[in-house]
Amino acid sequence: MAKIVAFPVSLVLAFFSIFGIYFPCTDVEIDSDEWNTNYSYVFVHGLMGWGERDPQYKIMPYWGMFGGELLTKLDKEGFNCYGASVAPSSSAWDRACELYAQLTGTKVDYGKAHSEAHSHERFGEDFTGKALIPAFDSKNKINLLGHSFGGATIRMFATLMAKGNEAEINATPEDEISPFFTGGKADWIYSLTSLAAPHNGTTAYSAPPTEGDSAAYDMYIDNAMALNKEMVTDANTYYFSIPCSATKKTSDGTYKSDNKYMEILFRSSADEMGKYTGTTAGGYVFGEEWLENDGLVNTISAMAPTSAPSTNYEEGNVLPGIWNIMPTYCGDHMSLQGGFFKTNTDVRELYLTHLNMINCL
Repeated sequence: MAKIVAFPVSLVLAFFSIFGIYFPCTDVEIDSDEWNTNYSYVFVHGLMGWGERDPQYKIMPYWGMFGGELLTKLDKEGFNCYGASVAPSSSAWDRACELYAQLTGTKVDYGKAHSEAHSHERFGEDFTGKALIPAFDSKNKINLLGHSFGGATIRMFATLMAKGNEAEINATPEDEISPFFTGGKADWIYSLTSLAAPHNGTTAYSAPPTEGDSAAYDMYIDNAMALNKEMVTDANTYYFSIPCSATKKTSDGTYKSDNKYMEILFRSSADEMGKYTGTTAGGYVFGEEWLENDGLVNTISAMAPTSAPSTNYEEGNVLPGIWNIMPTYCGDHMSLQGGFFKTNTDVRELYLTHLNMINCL
C-alpha cells in the first residue's frame, strides 16, 4: 500500500476561521475544596500544530477550534493552563528540548551529541525572560497533556527529565551541559495525559521515512517501538491516555469511517488504515487489532505504550506508575481539539472532568 500522507490541516484554517461557530456544553460541577493539588497544565500540540505563542493561534486556536478557545475557559474554572509552541514536524527529541527551554525560560539546547549526529544546529530560540509558566521545579510541578505527536513529545520530555541522556553526558563538558540532559527531575512532573497519541506508531505511515530526526520517522511503527524501549514510566507519576475512534467494523471484518463522526479530510486515510494489516520492515506484525482508528492514529496504538504497564481507568482507583486508559472517545483525530464540522464541539466538559479528577488525586 502506498504511504498515506497526513492532510496539512493548517492550510485550511484561515478559510475555516470565518465561520467562528460556538457550541455550548453541559456545565461540570467543580468543587475546588476537593482538590489536593492545582499544578499548572501544559498542553502540547501535535504534528503540524501550533501553540498560543504562534500567530495563527489567534486566528484559529489549536485548543478548542470551532468550539471556542479552550485554555481560557479552563483558566476561568481555576485551572492554570498554557499552550506550548514547539516545531510542527520535528522529532520528539527536538520538540522535547524546545518544551524544556520554554518552561524554564532558557535557550533551546538540542544536545551536543544529538545535533552532531543529525547535522543540525545545537542551539535554537532563546526564551530567557519569556518562560511559559511562572515557576517549574519539584515544588511547582506540572501536568502535561499532549495531542497526537504531542503525546510522544511529552513522553520524551518526561524521560529526559527523569533519567537524562548518557550520550549527552559523555559528549558534553560538565560546565556546558544542559540540566535537561542530566536527569533527576522526574518529581517535577505530576501527570501525563496523551490525547489520540501514536504511542506505538501508526499505519498511516506504511514505509519507513528516510529523515531520521523527524516526527514522521518517530511515528513509523518500528521506530516508535524502539523509542518505547527508551521511555521511562516513573513510579510516582500519573499517566492517562484518551484514545479515539471514528470507524465502525463492517461485515468483511475491515473498518470504515463513520461519517457521522469522521471529518471528510480523514475518511480516505481512515478507510485505508481500516483494511491494512501486514508486517513492518523490522518484522512487527500488525493484525486486525490495528484496524480501528481515528483517521490518523490506530485506536490500539493510542491506548498505551507496549513497553509500559497499563490498565483500564477505574474511578477512585487511580495509581501512579501505570497508564490508565480512559474510555475510547467517539470522534476522529481532531475531535479532542474541538474538531471542524463533523465533530465541532465545545470539549470543555471533557477537560474540566479530566483536570478536576487529576487535581483530586
